[in-house]
Amino acid sequence: MKISIASSDKFQERHIAPTNEEIQNMLSEIGVDTVETLIDQTIPKKIRLKRPLQLPDAKSEADFLRDLKKIAGKNKIYKSFIGLGYHDTIVPGVIQRNILENPGWYTAYTPYQAEIAQGRLEALINFQTVVSELTAMDLANASLLDEGTAAGEAMSMLYASRPRSKKAANKFFVDEKVYKQTLEVLHTRAIPVGIDLVIAPLSTLDMADPHLFGVMVQYPNADGEVGDYEELIVNAKDQEVFTAFATDLLSLALLKPPGEMGADVVVGTSQRFGVPMGFGGPHAAFFATRESFKRQIPGRIIGISVDQDGKKAYRMALQTREQHIKREKATSNICTAQVLLAVMAGMYAVYHGPEGLKRIASKVHGLAVLAARELEKLGFKQINKGFFDTIKIEIDEVQKEKVRAFALSKKMNFRYEENHILLTFDEAKNKEDVKAIYEVFSKSTHTLKMTEPSLADMSVETRIPAGLLRKSDFLQHEVFRHFHSEHEMLRYLKRLENKDLSLVHSMISLGSCTMKLNATTEMIPVTWPEFSQLHPYAPQDQAAGYYEMFQELRNWLSEITGFADTSLQPNSGAQGEYSGLMVIRAYHHDRGDQHRNIVLIPSSAHGTNPASAVMAGMKVVIVPCDDKGNIDFGALKDKAEAHKDHLAALMVTYPSTHGVFEEAIQDICQLIHDCGGQVYMDGANMNAQVGLTSPGMIGADVCHLNLHKTFCIPHGGGGPGMGPICVAEHLVPFLPGNPFVKTGGKSAIPAISAAPFGSASILPISYGYIAMMGEEGLSNATKTAILNTNYIKAKLEPHYPILYTGSRGRAAHEMILDCRGFKEVKIEVEDIAKRLMDYGFHAPTVSFPVAGTLMIEPTESESKTELDRFCAAMIAIREEIREIEEGKADKGSNVLKNAPHTASKVVADKWEFPYSREKAAYPLPFVKENKFWPSVSRIDAAYGDRNLVCSCIPTEAYEEEKVIM
Repeated sequence: MKISIASSDKFQERHIAPTNEEIQNMLSEIGVDTVETLIDQTIPKKIRLKRPLQLPDAKSEADFLRDLKKIAGKNKIYKSFIGLGYHDTIVPGVIQRNILENPGWYTAYTPYQAEIAQGRLEALINFQTVVSELTAMDLANASLLDEGTAAGEAMSMLYASRPRSKKAANKFFVDEKVYKQTLEVLHTRAIPVGIDLVIAPLSTLDMADPHLFGVMVQYPNADGEVGDYEELIVNAKDQEVFTAFATDLLSLALLKPPGEMGADVVVGTSQRFGVPMGFGGPHAAFFATRESFKRQIPGRIIGISVDQDGKKAYRMALQTREQHIKREKATSNICTAQVLLAVMAGMYAVYHGPEGLKRIASKVHGLAVLAARELEKLGFKQINKGFFDTIKIEIDEVQKEKVRAFALSKKMNFRYEENHILLTFDEAKNKEDVKAIYEVFSKSTHTLKMTEPSLADMSVETRIPAGLLRKSDFLQHEVFRHFHSEHEMLRYLKRLENKDLSLVHSMISLGSCTMKLNATTEMIPVTWPEFSQLHPYAPQDQAAGYYEMFQELRNWLSEITGFADTSLQPNSGAQGEYSGLMVIRAYHHDRGDQHRNIVLIPSSAHGTNPASAVMAGMKVVIVPCDDKGNIDFGALKDKAEAHKDHLAALMVTYPSTHGVFEEAIQDICQLIHDCGGQVYMDGANMNAQVGLTSPGMIGADVCHLNLHKTFCIPHGGGGPGMGPICVAEHLVPFLPGNPFVKTGGKSAIPAISAAPFGSASILPISYGYIAMMGEEGLSNATKTAILNTNYIKAKLEPHYPILYTGSRGRAAHEMILDCRGFKEVKIEVEDIAKRLMDYGFHAPTVSFPVAGTLMIEPTESESKTELDRFCAAMIAIREEIREIEEGKADKGSNVLKNAPHTASKVVADKWEFPYSREKAAYPLPFVKENKFWPSVSRIDAAYGDRNLVCSCIPTEAYEEEKVIM
């Protein structure tokens, strides 16, 4: 017998779930002989790729990890004293292992279905409580993308909220001591919407200027100085001028919080709350404000409501005020943010508690004071009168370069500015680091070394001005005072995790969300120190591994999309949209076409499309769709020609949000080009294109990619994500830049995100996916995604109307079930969504892009067995609806209207429903084998909005609840 030693373990066989036998059975159900026949019937022939993707051969999982470890080894881990909002931190092991590295947390989706998301909703309430109490503001949202974009959101919200007396005001003053990357993002955000951004010393501020609507300061500022802004705020209120603070969350354990000074908005990052630097991200930014702005605040807010049984429950509050839902009337395009990182930061505060946070903050401040004291002994002048974690040393240029050389030899990175060196301390530093700093400075000036007794005196006097010391308590809720031992913390995390349905339980078939496998091998490198412990502004030679990976990933994504180059900076899909439009805007302006400001957007587009267009300073014109779900070409032509002289772009999703490959797509793109516009393709549905067609092939000029969809970055319960943009050759010069690191093109637009490469530390996930799949695997994944969708379509078509299909009756990678007819028996699509929970499934996308429908996207990672379970559940629910139609079940009290059914309800002594407990809880045999119990029954959304509470529930509320029950 001959034995082959060639490895046959292909990663694509792990990622793509259906076996060859299952594929043949599915094809038979669909009514075609081969997968190729199905693809030919689905994707128009004229847009199919003419050659295979030119990508490296697929690697095995073991080979990938070995090779990436070599690349990662080219990164150098130096101790960072750079600061600027990025700090080394100590990630508690219980949080790293049980949240960051736990698929029960990272494979969940945004908690739209709150009854099966109570765990992460509670975790986000913790985060909001941490932010609102440390800042002393009324409420906080559930995270934003980074500090720079949070500052941009603050400026935009305040601009939109100007009082009547200031409606003509358009000037926003920003202290020059705000972080440079934040200034850059503010610049990007201000210009297209007509805000006059003034960046200058605070001493030049004229509060009486009638054109002034807002002021922003950094607290502590970029130099580390802690300033007293109370008088500034009093003067601002007198002049009806808003005030915004960018702040350091940890510093507020010791410093007087901005809310107590009277600030209107407080933003910042929670990165140093146990989230690694990761070469810039991902991290959870925060946004806190006064209650009067609750309907203008960007992003999502988690609030408290009650379920049908009166039990306290969490949900996303005020969902109708989410800015992107307002489409072209929005002031923000924020959709997904940084939930997983917000959960980590909130749990860091839970684990340490208020006293622990004070100890950490005191240690950080003490190290800075100690370093200042010892450097002053050497004769150096420390500039900052009051500071928290950063000292500023005056030094001449010659000595500065000597210090730089000695510091690098000791593997330390300082921040160097003209005639100054700045040192920022964090919780990962200690006395030995102060000693090393002393030695570096003493060697550079040939001063005698410090003796040990100098460091033996570890008691130091605070350098925080007495009037700015915090006197108020914070985080007094029981959750922040109980879980300080690892066992208690571990069990708390597990209790929350067990309340949430994620991909570890069952398929999540959310249309337009692409909830595919997040392979363990792809995830492993994220927490490698070589990727997680680098500062984004570290010298480039210390990040050679990152840059090598970036270049390969840019090349691969450009090849996949058919474009010339890629920017990895946008750190969400919505940021990608905005970046793409800003690049188009810069292109037009470079050609002298500043008047081109009209964007055509199909009525079926996601709400972030028009919101992004408005943010880019463009005017939105909506184009209708025809009764087949396609863009109405005649209407498009009329509008394009009517706006020909001012047309900037068309935003189009392909295949369409209706789940159809529009056959006229190349004609559509050509029409826009003929009218002088550019074509922006939304990459939300790229999972139906990779390897078979491309944005470049259809005629687009720029697209964004949701790496958290098509390229396997997990959704994290609502973030992180990445939205890089890929562009044609003529747009390459305008790709976004960064004030610290050379990125982008020759005529780069200003920064879109705070960090030069967005959420860099999660890019190894997408890099790994492409490296291990190769051309064949990627193409097969796309084919299987289309196969799985059409299989579900074939199974459900006899039971539900399918709303849209292509010209040959095929769906793309997603499809829409029309549930509107069930209204005749008072069944809403929401009832179907809630009933699916009883079967152990998360609902497909509800009422998007068409109200009263379900949009289903199974992805290639689901087996036929899982697809059959889902179809069985949907068919059983249809029969339950039929029972109502035929009068066998009550219209007002039935298994759909009362869904979901909790364990406590099913085992209660009283059972007052006109159906059995078994029908409620175990409607099909497979449910009994692995039952997932929702932890609350259906939540009263209106109650939560009428009684808005966005922080931890007081302990006594639970006691009242027990009495009621």
